[in-house]
Amino acid sequence: MQHPIVRTLLATTLAVAAWLPFTAHAQTPAREKVVLMLNWFAYGEHAPFFLGKARGYFEQEGIDIEFQEGRGSAVTIQAVGAGTADLGYADIGVMMKAVARGAPVKTVGVLLQSTPSAVISPADRNIRTAADLVGKTIAVTPGDALAPIFPLYLKMVGLNDRQFKTITGDAQMKMNSVVNKQADALLGFVTEQGARMPGIVKQPVNILRWSDAGVNLVGLGIVAKNDTLRTRGDMVRRFMRAATRSAEEAIKDPQAAVDAMMKARPDAGQPEAQLESLKLSQALYFTTETKGGRPFKVSPKVMDQTLDTLVQYGGLETGTKANDYYTLEFLP
Repeated sequence: MQHPIVRTLLATTLAVAAWLPFTAHAQTPAREKVVLMLNWFAYGEHAPFFLGKARGYFEQEGIDIEFQEGRGSAVTIQAVGAGTADLGYADIGVMMKAVARGAPVKTVGVLLQSTPSAVISPADRNIRTAADLVGKTIAVTPGDALAPIFPLYLKMVGLNDRQFKTITGDAQMKMNSVVNKQADALLGFVTEQGARMPGIVKQPVNILRWSDAGVNLVGLGIVAKNDTLRTRGDMVRRFMRAATRSAEEAIKDPQAAVDAMMKARPDAGQPEAQLESLKLSQALYFTTETKGGRPFKVSPKVMDQTLDTLVQYGGLETGTKANDYYTLEFLP
């Protein structure tokens, strides 16, 4: 017969053993599903996000991240505003124009703090300056980040849309039209088409950067619905911690980031061009004001310049402040 004290200790031990697994399980929070809609098909610029997922940075913040490819920043912003995507990665200039029209969104961090927008063409089309666009054919995609801002670039370089022809289509059509010589150039990002086109057309390319023409705009960043910021602010903070860490680690090892993206999206193709895309993107992460800081933390000066440029040249109405379009409170 067991001594009463032994029986008590045994019973206590069994009770604790039965309780501990339940307690440990109860204290492990379920990961929150978060959909991040990209601005476009996956390409090198997006690689840091895939690195963060592969290394578990989002998981460590309690986030089950899902990436959805987009079809242009305007479409991504619309999806975020409608609540069909939790967060979006989109062009902030396009977002500001959408907000001015009533879109209930705001950016919580800007990764590309200078616009990657450009007119890109194979060298044999002889488009070396903006004046060389006269009489040419340019491929554009309605609804992407570039189409709404293109009139601003034309105004800055002294051209109008009657001096050249345009053809429209999606991203693949744009590239195909240039390859097949149906178009002489396309509107694209230095970080995307600018990185991929040389390998496709088998020759160097000429790039007319909009920033060189004085288009002082920020590039792409994270966009959230205003209601999400109010009701799921903790999720946004955790997401931005993981995203910031992902961008910093991708700076240390760009190849690892591209490898993670290629593993998740092998159909992206051209791994060398994707690496070049990422490196070109990383060159736009900081401005003079933000150099030495952490990714996504845009300076108020640059946001003010973006707003002023859009008001002066992009048709944005006066009466708003840059603070109406962004917040830094969710950054680590």
